[in-house]
Amino acid sequence: MTTVRFENSTDTMRKWNDVFEALSAEPRRQLIVSLLDAPRDEAVPLPERAINPDAPADPNVLRKELFHRHLPLLDDLGFVEWESDPFVASRGPRFEEVAAVFEALHSHAAELPESLVLGCQRLEREREREVSVSN
Repeated sequence: MTTVRFENSTDTMRKWNDVFEALSAEPRRQLIVSLLDAPRDEAVPLPERAINPDAPADPNVLRKELFHRHLPLLDDLGFVEWESDPFVASRGPRFEEVAAVFEALHSHAAELPESLVLGCQRLEREREREVSVSN
């Protein structure tokens, strides 16, 4: 029984490490949110849907970074699948694991520290919606 619990714990820790590694870069976070907002079976265009609207990046630089760094990592972890022609991304087999973090954040935006909300349009909207519903 202890061996099974240890193996389950180890597997769970690895999955959380994967999620936080995937979310450790802004273009990857933007892409995950874009896919979360898109219909389940729909691909999103790149690099457009990986750009933070509050701090736009150079699309040419981002295209290279996506192609060489961000997309291979997300694909290896199973969170995203992608194609280079056309340059698009879609949900991978483990997408729900990484999407769950954003769903939790968005549904509890009013409870987050203001320093993590201000400057993020999505969280600001979610916070306003939660506050107006509770009033």
